[in-house]
Amino acid sequence: MIFIANWKMKMGLSATLELTRTLTRQLRQLPDGTEVVVCPSYLNLTSVFPLLKGSRLQLGAQDCFWEAQGAFTGEISPRDLQEQGCRFVILGHSERRLHLNETDEQIHRKVEAALASSLVPVLCIGENYEQRAGNQKDNVLIRQMQVALQGVALGADDRMIIAYEPVWAISTGGVGIEATPQEVQYAGEVIRHIVIDLFGKATLDQKVQIIYGGSVHSGNVRAFTSLPVISGVLVGGASLKADEFIQVIAAASGGGNQQ
Repeated sequence: MIFIANWKMKMGLSATLELTRTLTRQLRQLPDGTEVVVCPSYLNLTSVFPLLKGSRLQLGAQDCFWEAQGAFTGEISPRDLQEQGCRFVILGHSERRLHLNETDEQIHRKVEAALASSLVPVLCIGENYEQRAGNQKDNVLIRQMQVALQGVALGADDRMIIAYEPVWAISTGGVGIEATPQEVQYAGEVIRHIVIDLFGKATLDQKVQIIYGGSVHSGNVRAFTSLPVISGVLVGGASLKADEFIQVIAAASGGGNQQ
């Protein structure tokens, strides 16, 4: 079971370090097979990483560019992220698709670049409310995954995480509807079959995890992590307070199934 905390652009350095210290202190013991990843802002990565040494927490980034180096002002190289201690990188988050007009083609290039730098891509996919209302969920998930992953090769040491993130169920772009476990299980099965089509069943079992990321909190996480197809969560707002994030992890303990 994996828990990924996306801190977005919500905290400055002092708050980030305080939260990190609290989490490393209180999460010294985790159930077997449990991973916890924190994803602070770019500027705080180098300050957070030393605090994670010797702890059970791992470091992730919120995005990366699709080239390792070059004349790309303001972008962040996946190779630099890896050198700064990052193991994971979130790609294709709905907020970047919405505010920065990221395309599936760009996300595809980022996935390949992340893998080339030995990072674990956390690929976010999901439909918005209009697409849901128009019964386009399957088509959206298929298109996003096929474009992002077509031709991607997973090597012996590679790993990938697919995060189902229904836009209508999150704070950014949400419409006040919470996804039901049945909806999440259905989407997870669609994702599962797409992965099998693209990579095969063995790759799904050995290298790919499907997680959920729709306004997860301690009150609903068990309903999602207990689903057969879900093996973790991507947590936004509930990860900004140590007590709540710890409760999320505790509530999910024993309630999910690894792929």
